[in-house]
Amino acid sequence: MLGEYRISGRRAAEISASIERAVGDGALQPGELLPPLRQLAERLGVNPNTVAAAYRTLRERGVIETAGRRGSRVRPKPATTARDLMRVEVPPGVRNLAEGNPDPALLPSLAAAFAAAAAEGDREPVLYGQAPVEPELARLARAGLDADGVPDGDVVVTSGALDAIERVLMAHLKPGDAVAVEDPGWGSLLDLVPALGLRTVPVGVDDEGPLPDDVRRALAGGARALVVTDRAQNPTGAAVSAGRAGELRAVLSGHPGTLLVEDDHGHHIVDLPLHPLAGVTRHWAFVRSAAKAYGPDLRLAVLTGDPVTLDRVRGRQRLGPGWVSRIVQRAVARLWREGAVDPAAVAARYGRRRETLISALAGHGVVAHGVSGMNVWVPVPEETGVVARLLHAGWAVAPGARFRMRAAPGVRVTVSGLREEEAGALARAVAEAVGGGGPLRTYV
Repeated sequence: MLGEYRISGRRAAEISASIERAVGDGALQPGELLPPLRQLAERLGVNPNTVAAAYRTLRERGVIETAGRRGSRVRPKPATTARDLMRVEVPPGVRNLAEGNPDPALLPSLAAAFAAAAAEGDREPVLYGQAPVEPELARLARAGLDADGVPDGDVVVTSGALDAIERVLMAHLKPGDAVAVEDPGWGSLLDLVPALGLRTVPVGVDDEGPLPDDVRRALAGGARALVVTDRAQNPTGAAVSAGRAGELRAVLSGHPGTLLVEDDHGHHIVDLPLHPLAGVTRHWAFVRSAAKAYGPDLRLAVLTGDPVTLDRVRGRQRLGPGWVSRIVQRAVARLWREGAVDPAAVAARYGRRRETLISALAGHGVVAHGVSGMNVWVPVPEETGVVARLLHAGWAVAPGARFRMRAAPGVRVTVSGLREEEAGALARAVAEAVGGGGPLRTYV
């Protein structure tokens, strides 16, 4: 066990980093057995709970696996994220409602916008040392943020929403800090937080957004940051209501040192009004991605926030990629300026699909959730059997384990590829897969 390698550290983040570094360097080999919790705690002179927290982080990141009394071992093939292993393999002929992608038919054509952006680049090439943000994109983004009541701030452009959130968290937090996250919540975010050496603190969610009492407990317990999805929450479709926003702002006002990160996941695909929380705390960031309305491959999001946060993000970005392609920025600005997407029409299309499915499920005694966006969350008694039975019936849905920590089991159905006339057949299949267990009314 462990050979000559000595695990080191006094804090959970240091211990987990020591083990992961050894795995990456080859000092710890796949399949190698790690010391029992109490034995390692005694050797390092720390509380066994500290070692347990380190091992938990490593499991969440897919570095180790635990088999009860047989102990914890380095994974045969260490994975970057454990949640990626929960993806459903979709056989040919099965309707795939598990991927979380937008409907390609509702995405705009990109050819003309990129041709114009490339032609402008030919005339005026962007070179090293020039401004990282396209002025027209910044102007349009800021106008939209102003209209939605987001506090004033400069605009930074990142390679998607997750890139923005990572940069903001790393601008303020240190390994071992706690981040309050929605549960159920975005699987990529649930992977990202421990990957950064941070701790996740789950916060329950209902149709109106994060539960204020859970947020209050998380912040009182020491969470230094809170990540909130304003609209089209993945996987539940929740949207922060006006009343809930007021409650959350009241909680945050009692913790002004909290780093608040808001992700407007539903930008240009929902018709519900935005109720931002930003401005209550000293440090905040607000993110909007082009992925869902204009295409995932654009890899572009706009970020605003307080001056300190933006300055730190810009400084670190300069030392990495430098900037997001100005050609891509110009193309997105053109799409926005010319109204290439009709947000009301897109929201209506997704809304009809969600509502048709939720109504059909209700007809079979199955309660489901989804007030915005392209996903419907269906609470189930247990996930593995339901997902398997639905696959057998010709439907692929995403297991809720990809999106939750302590929340009750569920499955996510992405309705972007669902035809309204298919909703009845899918609802019958879900009801049969659930096994007539009666309505399940909560996902917190």
